[in-house]
Amino acid sequence: MSGDGGSARERFDRPVFIICTPRSGSTLLFEIMQRAPGLYTTRKESHGLIERIPGLFPADRDWDSNRLTAADATAERVEALARGFLEDLSDRDGARPMARFRMLEKTPKNALRVPFFDAAWPDSMFVYLYRDVRETLSSMMEAWVSGRFRTYPGLPGWQGRAWSLLLVPGWRQLNGRPLAEIVARQWATTTNQILDDLTTIGAGRVNCVSYAQLLDQPMPVVEALAASLGLAWDCLLGADLPLSKTTLSKPGKDKWRQIERVIEAVLPIVEQADDRAKAFVEAARPLHAA
Repeated sequence: MSGDGGSARERFDRPVFIICTPRSGSTLLFEIMQRAPGLYTTRKESHGLIERIPGLFPADRDWDSNRLTAADATAERVEALARGFLEDLSDRDGARPMARFRMLEKTPKNALRVPFFDAAWPDSMFVYLYRDVRETLSSMMEAWVSGRFRTYPGLPGWQGRAWSLLLVPGWRQLNGRPLAEIVARQWATTTNQILDDLTTIGAGRVNCVSYAQLLDQPMPVVEALAASLGLAWDCLLGADLPLSKTTLSKPGKDKWRQIERVIEAVLPIVEQADDRAKAFVEAARPLHAA
């Protein structure tokens, strides 16, 4: 609860949201960044917490998608969401937040909710995480096949393998398409929406991280990111980062080549969005490791 009986929403100071396409390494980044002193997290993804708010579940919106905009951020919904977060938040030592505090949130569906969180907390900060599109598509396909990421198994009107990962606008047009194409459309639609939304956010509130650089130089990348977010950092990171809790199989830079022909066949679908994404990240080079 809010503790003092006042507004829970107002206790959030510059909340940080990790934004990316599914299977881009956000769980790894989240698990690293939650070690920052004075930072509070729910220690898990907040799918249920967000979607239990009336009007925010896709079924309440004719199953359109996971997209949320500023119009959805009514005072009542945001306050309910803030109180829901407060119920679960703790820092790295397990302490509950006191007074105003910093929160880190990572839920893949939030890639389609940037305007919502921007309206809910106008001082919020966003971290865009980019991973090589070929690696990401391979991992997304693996997630679909695994059955562990079925977000809407009873999606009305959807035929075939249970819907997995985030629900993108235009999903109905993907009915009956091959899995590789479904995943490519998911990636491209999500990436274009992320970039459209983040370009409207004020300077200084958007940071970019390259997944490849995070793996190659974890300490410099995380130190730079923490500093850009106004956070302290006092943890030592080794050269080899641990596997995240959502890892399905041992990652590898060239693992996608196991299905290279399948991936290359759908690259035209993602090419334009990928070029945009790489240019967006490139423009944020000050946050990269040297």
